[in-house]
Amino acid sequence: MPTSLRCVVSLVKKAIVFLTTKAGCYAYNAISDQAKRIETLLEKIPQETKLRLLGILPLIFFSAQATHYLQIHQLGHMLWMCNIGNLLLAIGLFSNSKPLIRVASIWMIPGLFIWLLYVVLAWGIFFSSTLAHVGGLVVGIYAVRRVGMDRLSWVYASIWFLLIQLTSRLFTPADLNVNLAHHIQPGWEQRFDAYWQFWLTLVSLTAFVLWLLAVILRRIWPADVQVID
Repeated sequence: MPTSLRCVVSLVKKAIVFLTTKAGCYAYNAISDQAKRIETLLEKIPQETKLRLLGILPLIFFSAQATHYLQIHQLGHMLWMCNIGNLLLAIGLFSNSKPLIRVASIWMIPGLFIWLLYVVLAWGIFFSSTLAHVGGLVVGIYAVRRVGMDRLSWVYASIWFLLIQLTSRLFTPADLNVNLAHHIQPGWEQRFDAYWQFWLTLVSLTAFVLWLLAVILRRIWPADVQVID
């Protein structure tokens, strides 16, 4: 695993431990009376509040990506599902909205693979991008473990995709092709005669993948079973 990936995963894991468990008191080798005071304080914080505080992390990830794209004058890239998903995850955690948490978290999984395939292999690894994709996935999986997955989340996730894709088509430059909202993905032109054929295939495949992920996550962490750390 590249150094930056290890660094991000380690930082996010430490932050989650610190924000959600009393073991976080020792995450940075904090000892003695100060650590005990922090431990006592954390024990008094309700689990729901700790989960809300976790929303700070995806908000940081989103802000880091926004800063990066603002600097290179390509802010339209912030509407990619993985980037905007961090903002949705932060809102879901802050508001304790389980549907939003589930939708954002489901999208973190395909978002990671798309990022690896079309960004990392082509352009390499950037710290803010790694935060958004790897960090967002780690936080998302932890959040789903806490709130569980239900039967309809894949439907909401599919609707979310259609809304963001429409927004991308209306408000982002065609040359960025954010969320494949403007034209066929380069390299696939020979397989489709028109964009509408590509779009129908994309939407159908996306819905199937989201359904499959929801089924898997629901088997692991069903919504009717609450996880207590």
